[in-house]
Amino acid sequence: MSLEILWLALLGLLLAGYFVLGGYDYGVQMLSPFLGGRGPDPVGGTADPATHTDPAPDAVPGWHNAALDAIAPFFLGNEVWLVAFAGTMFGAFPHLEGNLLSGLYPLFVAILVGLVLGNAAVQLRGRSRDPEALRRWDVLVVLGGVLPAVCWGIVVGLLLRGVPRRADNSFHVGVGDVLAPFPLTCGVAVALLFAGHGAAFVALRSDAELAATARRLGVRLLAGSGAASGLALVLSLLGAGASTTRTTTSVVLFGLVAVALAAGRRFLSRGRDALAFTATCVATALPVPLIGAGQYPYLLTASSGAGITVHDAAADHATLELLIGFGVVIFPLILAYQTWSWWAFRGRTGMRHAGYF
Repeated sequence: MSLEILWLALLGLLLAGYFVLGGYDYGVQMLSPFLGGRGPDPVGGTADPATHTDPAPDAVPGWHNAALDAIAPFFLGNEVWLVAFAGTMFGAFPHLEGNLLSGLYPLFVAILVGLVLGNAAVQLRGRSRDPEALRRWDVLVVLGGVLPAVCWGIVVGLLLRGVPRRADNSFHVGVGDVLAPFPLTCGVAVALLFAGHGAAFVALRSDAELAATARRLGVRLLAGSGAASGLALVLSLLGAGASTTRTTTSVVLFGLVAVALAAGRRFLSRGRDALAFTATCVATALPVPLIGAGQYPYLLTASSGAGITVHDAAADHATLELLIGFGVVIFPLILAYQTWSWWAFRGRTGMRHAGYF
């Protein structure tokens, strides 16, 4: 195996890990209004006129959100996969970084805006004592989940279809490219998939009553993601969708997505939360090899054909060898931290853990 292929596999692993771990964060944020309305009965949501002090948090209607409690121990920690992916791309594939970020920068800016809004809103909503302000924070929490999820789906769709290339060989997307049927369909499919993934995570982590609600919602969301994915397949068959260099590989991977979505629905409907979450993990990871393996040897395909190959995008051999020294230290640390985090906060929320947000 060449160093280029090794670093390509590692780049794909990091992005897939981010989709899996960050995906349920976005999903839970999107579903928090539907799965979070639990907690102590409100005893008043206004300041005490005698003392002019704010009410206790649990006294504010809707303050406690059990869905956000489910992701709280892992919140923000999952973003390390995105940071590691970006760092690997900058170091090992500098020519991909320049073309990808410059060509799709409006979408990546929107993703970053969603990340900032969502992360701030999730943490600051717990400090609010006013019911009206709490509702505004909740809107931002949902927006912080929807915006990155949809934009990542559109990015997947554009990479599968091909990014327009200018006369100077630079890549660039316009409004018409983003709003084309195939990228938008992929955006909806990925957003629904992340939401269903989040529902499976809440079912795995929450008490019996909330888990049952999450299961019912997750079944519908995964069905919607499957329908949107089917529409994307139809568009591809009609010549208005994905353009791949390895048709057989792409068909197999798409079939695995369909199987994973069906398995997730089946396990959720039967209350087998761990298996359902495993199935949705597989489904959220598969778009990455669908792009990488389905379009190999290209990393970034132009809509007019050809594009940037793995060899064209990679750094020189000496640089790739140098980066191995960093990789053998940093990546095991990331895996060790994630493993410890999941082990330390294993089990369902409630009596085991305190309320975080």
